[in-house]
Amino acid sequence: MNKILNITQSAAQRVGQLVEEEGNPNLKLRVYISGGGCSGFRYNLALDEAVEDDDTIFNIGPAAFVVDPLSAQYMAAAEIDFEDALDGARFIIKNPNATGTCGCGSSFSV
Repeated sequence: MNKILNITQSAAQRVGQLVEEEGNPNLKLRVYISGGGCSGFRYNLALDEAVEDDDTIFNIGPAAFVVDPLSAQYMAAAEIDFEDALDGARFIIKNPNATGTCGCGSSFSV
């Protein structure tokens, strides 16, 4: 299997800041896919302490990212970035496996 996630320094730094603000060093950013959204599947991000036996953990600088096996199959080689622009701050997922996306980028189809 290809590397599951490519995580930019900007994303890792932002997750590190969020974890620090929460005051809980055990938190990780869980990245997962669920059904729904305009295009069929939706990206979800949540700070989470729990790690299941079959999860994959990525430690990048001050941050840890977690992906479950089901989500990993849809996200092989995807990139997670963080953008802080005039129109707002947000995580951006660039997924080479997506055949279509919605306008906001939060959902995709394969």
